[in-house]
Amino acid sequence: MRRFVTVIGAGLAGCEAAWQAARLGAEVRLYEMRPHRMTPAHTGGALGELVCSNSLGSDLVGRAPGLLKEELRRLASLVIAIADAHRLPAGSALAVDREAFAAALTARIESHPRISLIREEVTAIPSTNTGPVVLATGPLTSPAMAQALQAAGGHENLYFYDAIAPIVESDSIDMSIAFRASRYDRGESDEGDYINCPMTEAEYNTFHGALVSAERIALHDFELADTPEGAQFFEGCLPIEVLATRDRMALAFGPMRPVGLFDPRTGRRPFAVVQLRQDNAAGTLYNLVGFQTNLKYGEQDRVLRTIPGLARARFVRYGSMHRNTYVNAPALLLPTLQMRSTEHAAGDDPGSGAESLLLLAGQIAGLEGYVGNVAGGWLAGVNAARLLQNEAPLTAPTETMMGALMHYIIRADPRNFQPMKANFGLMPPLEDKVRGKRSRGEAYAARALASLAGWSYAHPELGIRAAEEAQP
Repeated sequence: MRRFVTVIGAGLAGCEAAWQAARLGAEVRLYEMRPHRMTPAHTGGALGELVCSNSLGSDLVGRAPGLLKEELRRLASLVIAIADAHRLPAGSALAVDREAFAAALTARIESHPRISLIREEVTAIPSTNTGPVVLATGPLTSPAMAQALQAAGGHENLYFYDAIAPIVESDSIDMSIAFRASRYDRGESDEGDYINCPMTEAEYNTFHGALVSAERIALHDFELADTPEGAQFFEGCLPIEVLATRDRMALAFGPMRPVGLFDPRTGRRPFAVVQLRQDNAAGTLYNLVGFQTNLKYGEQDRVLRTIPGLARARFVRYGSMHRNTYVNAPALLLPTLQMRSTEHAAGDDPGSGAESLLLLAGQIAGLEGYVGNVAGGWLAGVNAARLLQNEAPLTAPTETMMGALMHYIIRADPRNFQPMKANFGLMPPLEDKVRGKRSRGEAYAARALASLAGWSYAHPELGIRAAEEAQP
């Protein structure tokens, strides 16, 4: 019988999983339901479409998101290589032209001789008789697949709600009020990589009042179903209107914090500031950083125009919110991202779990953030190829950021599990006490990269150091 790896879902995690499995010699069948069946958030059929922010987070190796990206670069990640090739000015962050990024990723996947891209919906978990199966259906998993996964795992799915930020045309921003700058002058360009709309305290109060009184979009019944407390928001991506209701100053100390910025009109730090980040290579579109929202479109238009500099802005996309789906990873998954067999209970130490040929990757596995999803795809793809070739699956060292993330999702409390983005708090403590946040980050990074190097040398069969094919 011909054997191959099956990957369901061609988002960031699915594309990375398919690429890594194929890189290691496996034949891969990659299924993607779009554009024949769309999700509430996607707009087209390109693979790896970024439906929320166009930023993959900090690119500084001394910060957790930047360390994770550096690990993936050293592991020959396809997605990170393409992101690097299509990066936009964003200070110390890695932001991409989302359309060019998705087009390039689609082209690479379609051109790989061992990957067959099949455009159809998969409504049931495929049999593993023909080889390992990687479920990477993402946070917008179709209802049919969600039901199949729930039946297979024997546990109810968990839900949170993710929100999308608005985008404006750059030439509609009033630059007599707004100014270009990066925090603490960390931008790549002389003018600064962000457009900043400064606020006085009075202007902030006007905006805050309009925001908290604005009408929100009611969630659909299917989005509220099966959740014991109704809508459950993910703390890492709260709609601004939800954050604003917690405290009058929550925005000023959160996404609108003015630290490191000075209004050239006054020479002083504003009371609050709204930052806009470049969204396409041409620089014609900018998104409002941290301004994910679920307000009605008319209300968004009214409220956002109270921001100084945006009174006459042209909005090409308003914010929206949708349900994201993920499994109770500590109860269902092994550190290899394989599904637990029925003989292993949550909290057990089942070893490699080599008997399982069903793996989960990306946000459906309880990972969070673009780069965290890529890391999950990398590990699932590598392990799927190894299982196909009757080799033991791998676990990443916990001293690495990738390994720490995988360790977290399988060791968290299954009674109260929620996805978490990369952060140094997930990693084992440093042996020696290091003072200063920046120094600690650099120490964590140095230890992680040394551990990653040792791990890759211990597994020369991965061909990581010599792999050049991931470079676009």
